[in-house]
Amino acid sequence: MSEANIHQRQLPTAGRRRPDDAALQAIEFLLLDVDGVLTDGRIHFDFEGREYKSFHVHDAAGIVYWHRAGGRSGFLSGRGGEIVERRAKELGVHDVVLGRIDKATAFAELLERQNLTPDCIAYVGDDLLDLPVLRQVGFAATVPEARPEVLATAQFVTERSGGFGAARDVIEVLLRARGVWQNVVDKDGRP
Repeated sequence: MSEANIHQRQLPTAGRRRPDDAALQAIEFLLLDVDGVLTDGRIHFDFEGREYKSFHVHDAAGIVYWHRAGGRSGFLSGRGGEIVERRAKELGVHDVVLGRIDKATAFAELLERQNLTPDCIAYVGDDLLDLPVLRQVGFAATVPEARPEVLATAQFVTERSGGFGAARDVIEVLLRARGVWQNVVDKDGRP
């Protein structure tokens, strides 16, 4: 979907009220689904059967800004793949959980590994497998194309589509709540 079309359509709204800035300031860890959030949800294969995905540079820059502001990050996906592991490594993602369709159990394990509680996690998911995590976290976000049940559970719906800067939308909300977004802008995104 083109950038122009994103702004012309009626965006869905979240089912639950967005947390206030004080609650958002308590978010320490940004957890992202991959397919449908960091990608547009389509899965591509070449003639040799190798899978490939497209990631948006705005999301990558946002993850870098989040890390610079002291936040940690993770990927939680029902699918796996070398390309996702590579992208996570390039971005310095702190915890990568792939190939887990029981996201509730995977999330509990991540909380223990990272020594965190659900209220200090922001999660962005788009499909039914994401619901158990979205119901627990301090900030539950989704994309406009999410399933209706996910939209009803979310506290925030991004303006941009999955794979087109949706994660960045969430990161900017978190950095604004922390009062550091203007500093990122003032430095033109540089360290």
